[in-house]
Amino acid sequence: MACVSSPALKKISRRVIGNNLWLSLDGQTRQPDLITRMPVLALLPEILETEEDVARAQFAEIQKCAAETAEDVVLVLLGGRGAQALYRLVRGFAETSAIDSLLGRLHVFTQDALAPMRMNNGLSFVRDFERLLGNEFFRKVKSFTPMRTDTDDLEGELVCYINKIEALGGIDILLLGLGPEAGAASHLAYIKPDSGASVGDVAGLIPISSSILEHHITKFKAGGSTITEADEAECRSATHILTLGPAAILGAKRIVQSVVDAATAPGKPASYRRVLETEIADDPETRAEQLNENPGLWLRLHPNVRSLILPDVLGR
Repeated sequence: MACVSSPALKKISRRVIGNNLWLSLDGQTRQPDLITRMPVLALLPEILETEEDVARAQFAEIQKCAAETAEDVVLVLLGGRGAQALYRLVRGFAETSAIDSLLGRLHVFTQDALAPMRMNNGLSFVRDFERLLGNEFFRKVKSFTPMRTDTDDLEGELVCYINKIEALGGIDILLLGLGPEAGAASHLAYIKPDSGASVGDVAGLIPISSSILEHHITKFKAGGSTITEADEAECRSATHILTLGPAAILGAKRIVQSVVDAATAPGKPASYRRVLETEIADDPETRAEQLNENPGLWLRLHPNVRSLILPDVLGR
């Protein structure tokens, strides 16, 4: 992937925390005072009956986002189960001319990836997006930019990715899930607990864990992906995760979260409830520690989040 033209490039600062590499745009720092200036908001779950209901609500949010501007729209896709019904819905539309005008305005990005890995591995998000969204979707959208995982320069590719989003004006709509972690903590995108992500970090390159690998493989299998033994072996040999960071999430104009897979990821209800119920501290150091220990809490600092869940996420 080539970087966008040089006038659009921004200087990227790098910060190493343990084995984690975090990247921020020039001028953005950890700024603990910025964390405390952000109001803490309640996360209000919207309980829908089926995944198809969630899909229709997600699609309505994309349409609403596009209707609010005459410009192109930067959309960041969600991997795994949370948006699979949405992608099947959009694929049906894309095979007709019903939403061609919308698709022609979309700049589509992925939000995380396991690496190194062939881009056509059945456990890569790109292959899953191709399977679910279909060829017509990718033919009709204005652009599609994945996080590259088949390169010796993962950091350089991540810098190019960041700059392309920035050159397009930032993220308009970000589809997010919630990943379960030990102790009812959670990861957001693939921002792992205790990985040192801070408010100024737009993206990161972090070591992989066995729990992430198992969660990733399990959710792809549950979603119906075709996975060969070679695919799984390569996936289990991955060493790093590429992920959006807190600054990208907080900078998105609109976030649509979906949690639909409590049945196949039984740790999610406790993780989701902890995000809902945690009292986030006012003190900057304590707040930063809370966010580092439980990255799902970053959503509580964003002013425009719609959280769509199925009844079993709250035990109903």
